[in-house]
Amino acid sequence: MRPFCVRQKIRIMRFLGYLVGALSLLFASPVFGQTDAVEKNLVKHVEYLTSDPLMGRKAGSEGEKLAAKYLYQELKRCGVEMLSGEEGQDFYIVESGDSLKSRNIVGIVEGYDPKLKNEYVVIGANLDNIGSHTLTIDGKKVSQVYPGADANASGVACLIELAKKISSSSFMFRRSVVFVGFGAKEKGMAGSWYFVNRSFGHKDDISMMVDLNMVGRSGPGNMFTYYTGVPIKDITNSVNRVSDKLSFMRPVMGVGRVPSSDYLAFYEQNIPSVLFTTGHHADVYTLRDNAESLDYGLMEGVCEYVYSLVMDVAAMDYKVEAPVRTQEVEGKVIYSPYEVDKAPEFFKGDERHFLEKWVYVYLKYPQEAVIMGVQGIVTVEFVVETDGSVTGVKVVRGVDDDLDREAVRVVSSSPKWRPATKNGEKVRVKYSLPIEFRLKKR
Repeated sequence: MRPFCVRQKIRIMRFLGYLVGALSLLFASPVFGQTDAVEKNLVKHVEYLTSDPLMGRKAGSEGEKLAAKYLYQELKRCGVEMLSGEEGQDFYIVESGDSLKSRNIVGIVEGYDPKLKNEYVVIGANLDNIGSHTLTIDGKKVSQVYPGADANASGVACLIELAKKISSSSFMFRRSVVFVGFGAKEKGMAGSWYFVNRSFGHKDDISMMVDLNMVGRSGPGNMFTYYTGVPIKDITNSVNRVSDKLSFMRPVMGVGRVPSSDYLAFYEQNIPSVLFTTGHHADVYTLRDNAESLDYGLMEGVCEYVYSLVMDVAAMDYKVEAPVRTQEVEGKVIYSPYEVDKAPEFFKGDERHFLEKWVYVYLKYPQEAVIMGVQGIVTVEFVVETDGSVTGVKVVRGVDDDLDREAVRVVSSSPKWRPATKNGEKVRVKYSLPIEFRLKKR
C-alpha cells in the first residue's frame, strides 16, 4: 500500500480542490477525484491483464491479442475516438524463420484549439510481457505463467485511467492527445517502431511522447523517475512546473544508461520523449510480478502527475523543442552520453556511481540551510573533457544559494574520469545530474 503520508496529502489536495468549486477548474491543478474509484479501476485492469487466460501476454500470442482487445474496449468506453479497429493495427515480426503477428491499439482525444489540435501528445504503454514457460516436474509438464503486473500491466492500467480523465476534460487540452498500446515491446520494441515509422502519418507534428513502463512499485529502490535521453529544456521546465504543484509526486531525473523502452523509437526520430517509471526490480519477469505486488495508490499518483504534465505541454504556445544531442561550443563538439560509443567512466562506473561514490560522500550540508530547514534537488550541468577533467560546472535548476554553491563545489572537485570515445577518438560529453539535499528526521 502507499505510505500513509502520501495518501493523506493526495486526499488533502482533493479536498481543497472540491472547496474551490467547478468554476476554478480552468485555473486549478487538475486532480483525479474519487481516489478509491480510481484505485479500484487500476486493480481491475491489472487483475485482468495478469489473469491466467492471457498467459503472460507474450508478443504474437493469443494473450497479447486479448490484452489489445481489452484496451480497445476500455478506451472506447472512455469516449476516446478509436483510430484502430478492435483487432488493432497489425504488423508482423519474423523470428527464427517464423512470422509472429502483433498489433497496436490507437485512439485520440482531439484538442479544442483549431490550429494546435493538429499537433499531438502521444501517451503509450506496451501490452506484452514474456509469456509462459513449460517445465518438467516429476515427469509431468507444468506451465508457469509470468503475470507481468509491473511489466507492463501497470503502464496499460494507467494509460486507460489517463484516457478516461483526458476524454472527460478535453476542453482543457489545446493539442490532441493520442493513446497507444504498443505490441511486441519485448521483441525489439517492434510496435513503437511500426507506429512512428509506418502507421502514424503525422510524426513531424508530435510535440511530445510519454512512455509509461513499470510504474507500479514503491519503496527506497523504486523512486518515481523520468528519462528524456538527453536533457530537453521544455520538458524539464514542464516537469518542474508540475512538481511545484504536486510536490508529493515529484519525480527524480534518471541518471546512467537509459532504460530500454518504447520511447526510444520516438527519440531516434528526434521526437521529444519522456519515460516515466518506478524502476526495475528483482521481481520483473518472474512469477512474483503479480497483481498483489503493486502499489495502486502510487499508480494513481502517477496518473495525476502525467495528466498534469500532458495538459501543461498541450497548452504551450509552441511545440516542445526537439532534443539537442550534439552541441558545439567555441568550435568544439560536445556530445550527450547516449551518442558516444563508450560513455565516460568514473572509477569504472557511470553517473550513478559518481553520485554514490563521490558526490554524496563528500557533500557537506551548509549549516545555514540546516538551520533554515532548506532541502531539495539541485540540478547541475558539467562537461567531461577529453582528458577526463570536469569543467563548465553550473546550476541549471537551483534551490537555495548555499545548496547551489555546495553542489557546484563537490562536482567541481571531482577526480578525473575516463573520457568518452566515439569512432576510436576521445570526445567531450555533457551531463546534467540531480543532486538531492535531504535533511534527516530526528
